Amino acid sequence: MSESLRIAVSGAGGRMGREVVGAVLAAVPEMILAGASDPAYAGRTVQEVTGQASDLVMKSSLEEVFEGGNIDAVVVFSIPSTAMEDIRVSMKAGVVPVVGTTGITPENLEEIRALAKTYNVGAIIAPNFAIGAILMMKFAAEAAKYLPAVEIIELHHDRKVDSPSGTSIKTAQLIAQARTETPQSAGEMTSARGETVDGIQIHSVRLPGFIAHQEVIFGGLGQSLTIRHDSYDRKSFMPGVLMALRNSKGLKDVIYGLEKLI
Repeated sequence: MSESLRIAVSGAGGRMGREVVGAVLAAVPEMILAGASDPAYAGRTVQEVTGQASDLVMKSSLEEVFEGGNIDAVVVFSIPSTAMEDIRVSMKAGVVPVVGTTGITPENLEEIRALAKTYNVGAIIAPNFAIGAILMMKFAAEAAKYLPAVEIIELHHDRKVDSPSGTSIKTAQLIAQARTETPQSAGEMTSARGETVDGIQIHSVRLPGFIAHQEVIFGGLGQSLTIRHDSYDRKSFMPGVLMALRNSKGLKDVIYGLEKLI
């Protein structure tokens, strides 16, 4: 039997962090929750904060977590302002970060790739961990070969500050790589037409009641095709998180997008 993966969670007391903690605890013996950090809950046990059966004490930072023992991978769902620092600290310590924090920019990705070369350790950056969302992206890229006229509408909860979403940007990039022509979109220079990413219009909705939703609408001669994915519960992201963690062992490269693992 292979040795258990030792997993840490950054932002463990947040909405997504609590789900990750539960998913890792449920994955025993394949995985062990070996560390948790969240400055808002430092000094309290995981059970006190999340209700999950674990006496592990939360630390204020990942530096403290890494001082406490060997960690194979860390799931980063900390707030955007601290996510990059968590990534830097993790990779410097030789720990693979599995990152679901929104708002990772192209410049951030360049830095992460440089860190991978410097410290000889990889990273997994996922705009979306839902398996259905990854399949939506792959299906959209395939459809774009035949229906190049396309727009994206993404809908998220009102606390999501970045727009367009990382998922919609990644979808637009995959579509742009797949299609052989770029039809001009009417009125694309006006603010009402959303933001243009790689020649594709993206429209962002932020309202209470939503979690994470996206539809990709293709138009063709006398027809349309809509590919839509909806996450109704944050638990929908957990199978993808566990899949990423399984692929993190010994990783030396930077993987951007879970579609590379499916």
